[in-house]
Amino acid sequence: MDVRTENRPTGMETHRKRILTGDRPTGRLHVGHYVGSLRSRVALQDKYDSFIEIADIQALTTDFEQPEVVAENVHQVCLDYLAVGLDPEKVTIFVQSAVPEIAELTVFYSLITSVNSLRHNPTIKTEAAERGYTSLSYGFLGYPVSQAADITSVGAHLVPVGDDQLPHIELTRDIVRRFNALYGPVLVEPQALVGECPRLVGLDGGGKMSKSKGNGISLSDAPELVRAKVKSAVTDPQRLHAHDPGHPEVCVVHTYHRYLGEGARGSEALADFERSCRAGAIGCAACKENLTRSLNTLLAPARERRRYYEERPGFVKEVLAAGITRVRGEAALTVSRVKSALRLVQF
Repeated sequence: MDVRTENRPTGMETHRKRILTGDRPTGRLHVGHYVGSLRSRVALQDKYDSFIEIADIQALTTDFEQPEVVAENVHQVCLDYLAVGLDPEKVTIFVQSAVPEIAELTVFYSLITSVNSLRHNPTIKTEAAERGYTSLSYGFLGYPVSQAADITSVGAHLVPVGDDQLPHIELTRDIVRRFNALYGPVLVEPQALVGECPRLVGLDGGGKMSKSKGNGISLSDAPELVRAKVKSAVTDPQRLHAHDPGHPEVCVVHTYHRYLGEGARGSEALADFERSCRAGAIGCAACKENLTRSLNTLLAPARERRRYYEERPGFVKEVLAAGITRVRGEAALTVSRVKSALRLVQF
């Protein structure tokens, strides 16, 4: 694969619309990320000019006490991207902190963003409550402004998100509209690209699958570790014996079957599986074993690709370096236009 920057499209050379998406490197990515975003990114890479960001600065808004962990996870997340099939010939993968123009845009946008709009952002409020924050840092409160800088730095037209991230995108749109109204049509106003992004509940049944909670199945987990994790998963609490009628609608394992197991084979296969559960024709142990086989079959190609790239750390660095070079070029143009609009002296 050739990741030389001269082969990458820049500026207005491409007529395809641009998308920007990414992840905070707070841990290795898991099957919840695969269901919620990664598989759609792989599908979109042939249709859009795709920018995939590893948002390490935003990770530090919550993990600032362990920067060494965030730094290591940058490499691991990049490996996960390559493992699931994101092709560096088709997408631009970059690291947020390596693009100082994003930080510069964040400062400019903060000048026209009210504190109240950030405090009342429902996503911020929810995450703060989940983490038990009673006092918010400036960085945590303002990271949606940083996201606006991410998106506008490359002139993204579309941002793939789930429903929970819509308030962030609307804030970006508000910032863009306000800036353009004050200073002229400088920034591209993005649209949210809302797809079917189900959020998998964790193996413990205690909320969404989360890197920080350790209740997920990582894309890089070995087959036996997947088996052990699935065995620990919470099932139907009303089912005491293998032949008791099951209630798949309340079972964590069934949710995984819907998106990663039987459901991946089609609606008819999933319906047959549900009927067997409701009739008590299949017990929870057998159900978990079926899920383990499905997951290991699904993850096998990703494991193989990951091993390939793990043995070529130099190539992974080249992928990131090429992505950073391209994004810095794009972002520098945006910063220049923003500074001109603000009548700031440029040397």
